Amino acid sequence: MQTIYERLEKARFSISTPHECGYLPGSLSVTLMADPKLPWSSAIYQHFLEYGFRRSGSLVYRPYCPLCRACIPVRIPVNRFSYDRAMRRCWRHNQDLQVTMVSAQYSEERFNLYSRYITSRHGDGPMANPTVEGFCDFLLFPKIDVVFYEFRRQGRLVMVAVTDILPNSLSAVYTFFDPDEHKASLGTYGILWQVTEAVRLRKSHLYLGYYIQHCQKMSYKIRFHPLEALSENGWSTTIPHYEPDSLLLDELEEEEGLLDDP
Repeated sequence: MQTIYERLEKARFSISTPHECGYLPGSLSVTLMADPKLPWSSAIYQHFLEYGFRRSGSLVYRPYCPLCRACIPVRIPVNRFSYDRAMRRCWRHNQDLQVTMVSAQYSEERFNLYSRYITSRHGDGPMANPTVEGFCDFLLFPKIDVVFYEFRRQGRLVMVAVTDILPNSLSAVYTFFDPDEHKASLGTYGILWQVTEAVRLRKSHLYLGYYIQHCQKMSYKIRFHPLEALSENGWSTTIPHYEPDSLLLDELEEEEGLLDDP
């Protein structure tokens, strides 16, 4: 039987064409995508996470932008995690929430909450006008262990944390919550709860995806300490600081011909 490493050595990758970055306006984005035909499992995906990959549904990818290194893979070493004052307050404020682990699958109740969240937070972006198919394609990956943690307040569903349970870690895939509960800091609470769950399950890390210094929706992760980042020298608590690509799309089109005609 082939080992994981032998399988990975035979893995193939594809590279997307350059396209406008969804996080940094005026920048180009290029994506490196793992072979979808790889015999995926939680163990294999764990290895990809350690090399800075992430998933969207069953698509395993990482940024591969030639002019920008702003997307930095980050993770929390959960046994060394330290709460600040605001996090302690958030934790105390939400102790009335009841949490249940359920199968990762569509339900009308979850989709309605997801739709409200997307409309409130991302209504002007590519995630706008969510569909059931889009919900499933974005969150589910049948070949690995994915669970939904449901958070309820007095029986009412207020948040869902989509989490991958892997051999050595948890990976926070996506969290959506009731936009009317914004004062409860549910997004922060969801990460704090997953940290405690990772400790309970004796996992070493909680993966948070990418930290992007100059993107408000992605820069919040720097608040969690200690935070480990992946650079050319491996994982460390030294967080690299990269300036985003400052070249505008029309300049790149003129000077390098990277974009196709519309």
